[in-house]
Amino acid sequence: MTDVNKHKTELLALKNEYETRIEKITDHIHHPQDELNHHWDDQAVSANENDMRKNLLVEAEHNLGLVNSALARIDNDSYGICMDCGEEIEEGRLDAVPYATQCMRHAK
Repeated sequence: MTDVNKHKTELLALKNEYETRIEKITDHIHHPQDELNHHWDDQAVSANENDMRKNLLVEAEHNLGLVNSALARIDNDSYGICMDCGEEIEEGRLDAVPYATQCMRHAK
């Protein structure tokens, strides 16, 4: 039997973590802490770092969406049910990936 309350607590913590991460990355992209350097090499490094930040932002936004979807499944009583076969998702899988939508068999 799935411990929904335990997973909801984990999901809410993840949601907070991703929202904080998104806020910090967005702030840093729009308000860089370092002055733009006048040297070409430094500008190239700065541009590369900005690309990395944007990739991290996309990943955090994607993961936040997964977490929000899992929280919605808790609200509509479909959390912990495999979307492919309708069976319960293994507790160990939900412990590892609390926003999982598939049982181990279908996740492979």
